[in-house]
Amino acid sequence: MSNKRAKRPVRVANCSGYHGDPAYEMYRQTTLGDVDFITGDYLAEVNLANNAEAWRAGKHPGYEETAWEGIQQTIGVIAEKGIKVVINGGALDPKALALKVQGLVRERNLNLRVAYLSGDDVYDRVGPNMPTTKEELQHLDSDNSSAAPAALTYAFLRGTADGKPIPMVSAHAYLGARGIVHGLRNGADIILCGRVADASPVIAASWFWHDWAETDYDELAGALIAGHLIECSAYVTGGNFSGFDRYNLDDLIEPGFPIAEIDADGTCIITKHPGTKGMVTVDTVLCQFLYELQGTVYLNSDVNAYIGNVAVEEVEKDRIRVSGIKGTAPPPTTKLAVFYQGGYQAEILLNATGYATSKKWDLLEKQIRYFLPDSVQKELETLEFQRIGTPSSNPTSQASSTTYLRIFIASRSPHAVGAVGLALRNISLKHFSGFHSTLDMRTAIPRPFLAYYPALIAQADLDERINLLNDDNTITSIETGHPPAYAPLQPRENYDPPSISPEGPDYKTLFDGLTKRVKLGDVVLARSGDKGGNLNVGFFVPSSLPSSFTIETDTQRRLREKQQGLGLWLRHYLTTSRMRDLLGTDWRDEYFIERVEFPAIGAVHFVIYGILGRGVSSSSRLDGLGKGVADWLRDVVVEVPVPLLE
Repeated sequence: MSNKRAKRPVRVANCSGYHGDPAYEMYRQTTLGDVDFITGDYLAEVNLANNAEAWRAGKHPGYEETAWEGIQQTIGVIAEKGIKVVINGGALDPKALALKVQGLVRERNLNLRVAYLSGDDVYDRVGPNMPTTKEELQHLDSDNSSAAPAALTYAFLRGTADGKPIPMVSAHAYLGARGIVHGLRNGADIILCGRVADASPVIAASWFWHDWAETDYDELAGALIAGHLIECSAYVTGGNFSGFDRYNLDDLIEPGFPIAEIDADGTCIITKHPGTKGMVTVDTVLCQFLYELQGTVYLNSDVNAYIGNVAVEEVEKDRIRVSGIKGTAPPPTTKLAVFYQGGYQAEILLNATGYATSKKWDLLEKQIRYFLPDSVQKELETLEFQRIGTPSSNPTSQASSTTYLRIFIASRSPHAVGAVGLALRNISLKHFSGFHSTLDMRTAIPRPFLAYYPALIAQADLDERINLLNDDNTITSIETGHPPAYAPLQPRENYDPPSISPEGPDYKTLFDGLTKRVKLGDVVLARSGDKGGNLNVGFFVPSSLPSSFTIETDTQRRLREKQQGLGLWLRHYLTTSRMRDLLGTDWRDEYFIERVEFPAIGAVHFVIYGILGRGVSSSSRLDGLGKGVADWLRDVVVEVPVPLLE
């Protein structure tokens, strides 16, 4: 295919949002309809670190197995249809996966050129140990003076017990799309990447197809958001969708994976193959749009996307248009995901049934602390007694009356972690009435864990290269350079809504009339997730009508007005202080909240700094990735004006 002749939108189909997505989804995306590109995101933050030490020791192939399996199943269709493939399943060793794919190409006698991207792995430069000062490796949020880092953010500065630096496990910079574009322009058909940013393959496909310049920032920004919308596979087609309960559950068992049709101006339509399950609606797109944001500016190595005026509208069934994105030059730095040996952790799960449960857990916590020597308690970085669940007020079964206590322990010392489990032996038959536990106590055994440190690295310091495999077994390596200009990072927006005048036409309806107590989720959809140690959560009023109708009936007009009224109420109800109240006993004064609005889609978005601790595998929270927070907050009862509920 020739990008010079391309005038129509490019069709980019995503086949993976995580290495656990089935390999056959790549085959389905290529065979269920016509597409131009297959992209796939196989990496979560901790993927690379989980296998890094084994890979360096020669005990792991370095790439994601589902990526290799998908290519094996699909490579014949790729060659036949002329589809180009860009995935980050190369993980730790994209070269190794490229060589495997090259061997497959030769075995099948296919006319495909394979390439791999390098330059994201900077372990040899910033490792092999963690720094001994904060200044050596700048934290990702260091530019935000309002957000104090969580207590254990710099735990590695303490060093080991004998005063040595903490060993680093992996360090990977998030690369942009420019290296991939270089590969496509030099004839590559399949490009295997390591840690590129989640949306980079989609940006690259659009950039190449439409032959954009590297300063076409509005267009690049639009492609960035298109990539953001489809990189989590089924998350935009019905998976992880807070409005799922309004649909037939049979339609949500296996949602089809998404496709982005990106036009020359950067606007896109999100869709899926006809006949597949799930759905693409304004609401599913908004849920994914609000996922893992950091406010109204979406940062990427190639472009800053300004998303505050995003517009989302239905074109027809399962076809949603996204527009209103603007772009500027990218920041001078990019994200650097660093993992290190965090020490040891364990959890103990204990049950309590029925009467006086709260007092039972009070007693148990006192007993464990009593039987832990002071020397051990000083070595513990984390000792939390988390009470999970609430007994039914009038139980109809033992299960409905039972809750559990999750004791979470972390320390540099395995002895200190194990001592908490041993303290239970001292309690023995001194326990509260009705004490019982799971038969499987393996989780109480101290296990090593990887701690996460999100950092910054200058883009100009990266040596990014696209490497094209040749027929004569040589490799052509091309430097991909750096962005032509940078835009300095600006303070993130953070504001509460302006007050509504009591004389205004909306005041009485929204704030001066009768209210009814309903669950927030009865009127609002939401999505939440993690960005390291920070939590983001966005709320919006669900769409009551398709936006594609041409003649508005009285009923449709009233529904539209109600939706607009709820949006206005939501904007003024969900203030920063209200969010602190909604978080209840989970709120800590050391956390910091940023709040912004998206007027065109009626959404309110929050970032809560520090609530996930060190984040990822280091978090002590039961929901360490924050994915359940939105649904918890939607279950909270709030006061909503009665006219908006009629």
